[in-house]
Amino acid sequence: MPPIRSRSSRNSIEQEGRILLAIQAIKGQEISSIREAARRFDVPETTLQIEEESLQKWILSMDSRGSAPRPSSVREMANILLEHCGITPVLSVGEN
Repeated sequence: MPPIRSRSSRNSIEQEGRILLAIQAIKGQEISSIREAARRFDVPETTLQIEEESLQKWILSMDSRGSAPRPSSVREMANILLEHCGITPVLSVGEN
């Protein structure tokens, strides 16, 4: 039997899914701006900016230390960022 989730937990999971879809649309160049993606997917614009900026800063930090992260490492760090959002069960990012 599936676990019973509260309404706020389901809303959080749905919002996280919309955030991931918005990020994918931006990276896939389906949508050209963070503002437009936030509007279309009904997510806070600042959330999209903060998550993307955090990941970019980490990648650049690793690169400046001479350790360019592999795609698997970037995926792992993105999952850590998701985990810190407090979503349960913890979602994970896809390969792209």
